[in-house]
Amino acid sequence: MTRRAFTSRRTLLLAAATLLTTAGTVVPASAGTTAKAPSPPEPRSSAARQAAERALDALTGHAGEIRAGDGQAFKVVRVLLDRDGDSHTRMTRTYDGLPVLGGDVVVHQSGSGAWRGSSGSLAGKPADSRPEIGASTAEKRAVTGQRKAEGSPALVVEARTADHKPRLAWRVQTVGRQADGTPSRVLTSVDAATGRVLLREEMIRTEAGDGKSLYTGTVPLETTKSGGTYQLKDPSRGGTYTGDAENETDLCVLVWCLRRAPATVFTDADNHWGSGTTANRATVAVDAQFGTSMTWDFYKKVFGRSGINGDGKGSFNRVHYGDGYANAFWDDSCFCMTYGDGDGANLGPLTSLDVAAHEMSHGVTSATANLTYSGESGGLNEATSDIMAAAVEFYANNPADVGDYLVGEEVVLPGFGRRALRFMDKPSKDGSSHDAWSTETKNVDVHYSSGVANHFFYLLAEGSGAKTINGVAYSSPTSNGSTVKGIGRDAATKIWYRALTTYMTSSTDYKGARTATLNAAKDLYGAGSTQYSTVAAAWSAVNVG
Repeated sequence: MTRRAFTSRRTLLLAAATLLTTAGTVVPASAGTTAKAPSPPEPRSSAARQAAERALDALTGHAGEIRAGDGQAFKVVRVLLDRDGDSHTRMTRTYDGLPVLGGDVVVHQSGSGAWRGSSGSLAGKPADSRPEIGASTAEKRAVTGQRKAEGSPALVVEARTADHKPRLAWRVQTVGRQADGTPSRVLTSVDAATGRVLLREEMIRTEAGDGKSLYTGTVPLETTKSGGTYQLKDPSRGGTYTGDAENETDLCVLVWCLRRAPATVFTDADNHWGSGTTANRATVAVDAQFGTSMTWDFYKKVFGRSGINGDGKGSFNRVHYGDGYANAFWDDSCFCMTYGDGDGANLGPLTSLDVAAHEMSHGVTSATANLTYSGESGGLNEATSDIMAAAVEFYANNPADVGDYLVGEEVVLPGFGRRALRFMDKPSKDGSSHDAWSTETKNVDVHYSSGVANHFFYLLAEGSGAKTINGVAYSSPTSNGSTVKGIGRDAATKIWYRALTTYMTSSTDYKGARTATLNAAKDLYGAGSTQYSTVAAAWSAVNVG
């Protein structure tokens, strides 16, 4: 990203005469060049291209609603078409060439192009100003502890804070390691006027700092024959494969890695993999590969989504990462999932079915709403992975790991001290997660703020009170003393997925998630449906109104 500063103050005004329109971008004539970033996929079908053009054209008449103005540019990154012809066009935004983080918007239109509203969280238009603190000062504010700043700070417009107000900011990247050894790449936004840290976002998506160990019995695997051996590589699922990290770790600077832990693809002579014990290094590779296969199939069958990015391309797994590493993570930069072997006392290998589904779902979130991994949006990001992981467990219907609303229950060892990492029916059972929203929710770790959405989802799917599902006893309270009757897991999952992919944006908070899921329920089941009213009731039951 090019480093630059604002040099003039201008009145923000969006007028038809200032717009240049293409299928991919709306650029005010005076905006100049946009910041360099990886190009998203262009709409591929003619219907999608037409919808993108209509959405871009419609911005002129709805500038106030989407907080548009002179100097801004909009880029179409994805178009979702409903069967009835309605379209949902997701766009990113720049201002004077600077990315507006949290300025992404989804435009909703009918098949004929009629405006049906927009989804976005931006509160106000970007204000043009010269930074009052320099890049070096911002870098000093961003660096903490033993971390190191990497690369040059870059100017952005930051709007992902709790109030969603756009502010000129320096974005600084620092690298280091998390407490348990997880690689860490943090992007910190520092207010360019005051020097205040506005937001820190961890770019390595972790599984709560805990590990998982699951052997799912004898499971089917699709492999690739190469010469006289077989590779643990699935040609039917985009070439997804599992490799051995050989107990090494990554060494990365910014988005470039000086050294990557290997991902040496597992091979076998007779196509019979693993032994069911950790004595055989391929055993946990079987779990990781099976987990990603089930997750791929779940998204394909339930939502028609082909792979993480929706383009049919596979990712890869790395197992045996680090020495005693008790975690797992998704990393956008390698498009891969990585699993440690656990510490052997509290946690075992982190390759359970729900961990694999959790990490792979982080990739789906990155490819859709791209929820910022900080504050309330970070909690929604984590909750999305927990929600989809539970749904994958039920979908897989594996007798060795039946579907449940526990997170990581298979990986915890006696030393851990509780049955699971997290509990969706009553998140506070883990000692830290929030059962309901409060003003403090945005300030806690994203794995704990996720409790609000996890609890909402459980109530929506199963309802409040005591019950036993697949041999697991649950007792879910409500913050307002209400009784919620669930609509079933399938309907709840479809509502959440549509909300994620159609209505949520990078800075969606819990209030925005309520609106997004209500819109999704209305789309799928109707505004007067039981599903719609239950979504509202379940949010109220976790104090999101």
